[in-house]
Amino acid sequence: MSMSTNLALGAGCYWGTEKYIVKDFQKRFPNSIASASVGFMSPHDTAKANPSYREVCSGTTGHVEVLNVELNDPAAHYEELIKFFFMFHDPTTLNRQGNDAGTQYASAIFCSDDQQLKIANKVKAELQSLIDAKKVTSYSSPKVETGVVPYTVFYPAHEEHQQYLEKNPSGYCNHRYRFREWPN
Repeated sequence: MSMSTNLALGAGCYWGTEKYIVKDFQKRFPNSIASASVGFMSPHDTAKANPSYREVCSGTTGHVEVLNVELNDPAAHYEELIKFFFMFHDPTTLNRQGNDAGTQYASAIFCSDDQQLKIANKVKAELQSLIDAKKVTSYSSPKVETGVVPYTVFYPAHEEHQQYLEKNPSGYCNHRYRFREWPN
């Protein structure tokens, strides 16, 4: 059985998540991403349908700001994408990235199938081991808080939020590299 091509990643403000994955990951792995768009996803079945940006920012809907990604070849790029995801945000801060605080800024990997869940949990555990061994020391806390959860309903954000940092190069971005190569 082949792995699904779809996943969603929450790493704080989705503008930066989109920039790092669409630009930087694609530089490392050309043609790896078929499509990507920002929006909202909730790990809860009872979450409000089709929430607005303002509603999500209120912290009352249970949604996370995510980048919804479709990979061209998940067998070749899924694990690399999950490792890259951990390089540009802080997965040790619960519901927060820097000054951005709230459940909408949670670190989360929304997986479309069991293979994705298995790989995401493996990479998360590997990162925790690297932190425990002090091979990665660039995070705020010693415990990885990233949620690895099933993919649910994706609600795209309005057009003005899509490719926001591409359209507004000096726009707000709280992301930065914590490390650039996955340690051995």
